[in-house]
Amino acid sequence: MLYEMRTYRLKTGTVPAYVKLVAEEGIAIQKAHLGNLVGYFSSDIGPLNEIVHIWAYESLDDRATRRAALNADPAWLAFLPKIQALIEVMENKILLPTPFSPLK
Repeated sequence: MLYEMRTYRLKTGTVPAYVKLVAEEGIAIQKAHLGNLVGYFSSDIGPLNEIVHIWAYESLDDRATRRAALNADPAWLAFLPKIQALIEVMENKILLPTPFSPLK
């Protein structure tokens, strides 16, 4: 199992609008293709205006297949510009659990 952590720094003051858009439209599309959502967060202390979401995959190949399906979905392609207008910086990390991690 591997984990993908995506961190988005949003334009100041746009976190509520972003969360509303994802809740009402985006998350259902993502979950249909990406599958295992570990968590979806907004920052409160430290760097502000950040969204962090974590997805679990069986392998890099599993991730590539699932992300390709998401990126081919017309509903996702129609939704994407709505949130892209709110995002300033995107960061993506692939995390591998250590042998003693509670997440395997």
